[in-house]
Amino acid sequence: MNFENILIEKENAISTIIINRPTKLNALNKATIEELHHAFKSLNEDKETRVIIITGSGEKAFVAGADISEFASFSTSEGAQLAAKGQELLFDFVQNMNKPVIAAVNGFALGGGLELAMASHFRVASDNAKMGLPEVTLGVIPGYGGTQRLPQLVGKGRAMEMIMTAQMIDAQTALNYGLVNHVVAQEELLTFTKGIATKIAKNSPNAIKEAIAAVNDNFKDGVNGFETEIKNFGACFGTADFIEGTTAFLEKRKAEFK
Repeated sequence: MNFENILIEKENAISTIIINRPTKLNALNKATIEELHHAFKSLNEDKETRVIIITGSGEKAFVAGADISEFASFSTSEGAQLAAKGQELLFDFVQNMNKPVIAAVNGFALGGGLELAMASHFRVASDNAKMGLPEVTLGVIPGYGGTQRLPQLVGKGRAMEMIMTAQMIDAQTALNYGLVNHVVAQEELLTFTKGIATKIAKNSPNAIKEAIAAVNDNFKDGVNGFETEIKNFGACFGTADFIEGTTAFLEKRKAEFK
């Protein structure tokens, strides 16, 4: 598939998706969401890719929100369908990827941008990053999972305040809240994030896939995450990664997972 709104760069086992709409501050329109879905799906199936980084082009924005002009005239049913389709194609899809997705948040991450970052497995921010969910200023609420994932990450009270006030928080506040794992200088963002990705890529891809599923199940209503952990733990024993990992440990060498 030829992409018009995103770029993909591959370096060893790390693939970086760059949302490339700098004149629109990388805002998410329908076409970009569809392209992102295809890119994530392709990389999830790519045997050479072990870690995926998602970021925005330029220094101003990761993603500065959704393209409001696309839905300003929508009816209630069209609005509900917009949220449902977006969650299915991109936000839930990213959260449930078999491979780790790290959001490298460069600049503004607002509305759908913050929701995309939160759908990723964890986040690294540049020191100039600003994050928020400003939807209530438009007369709507976050529709791409923001009301669910934000309280999971920062707690109910802080999430309520951020959503109700529509105020942005800076990178250091996001770090203090637990919304991001690290804050680094803008010029060091991708290098630092790739450093983490390199460490992840050296570990068992199968075990990481099973760990993602187990952690995610902790946040699903009616699902016992402990049972998922037991099942996935047991499943690891029948894999080539388990044989290589345990053999390497016993032979006092570094494992080489394929």
